[in-house]
Amino acid sequence: MPAYALFAETVSDMGLFDRYRAQVPETLEKFGGRFIVRGGNFTVVEGEWPLPRLVIIEFPSRDAADQWYASPRYQEILPMRLQSSKGNFVIVDGV
Repeated sequence: MPAYALFAETVSDMGLFDRYRAQVPETLEKFGGRFIVRGGNFTVVEGEWPLPRLVIIEFPSRDAADQWYASPRYQEILPMRLQSSKGNFVIVDGV
């Protein structure tokens, strides 16, 4: 069953965030991750959505998503995201 990593965030330091963003794709390869949504324009149709950036990454399984997040390579670049943006991150099982 696939799993999805969802990031909703506000970027405060675009230079640092761009350095992080440039390195993410190579961290996904080993775990079968692929971007479904990576920023882009969206329209809030119902309710409130206070964060202007949305990223969705698909993984082949929950285990692959968890392993990616815990991987030494992703953990190496994670501080750049945490220092350059604020928001939410969840991993959710797909169907």
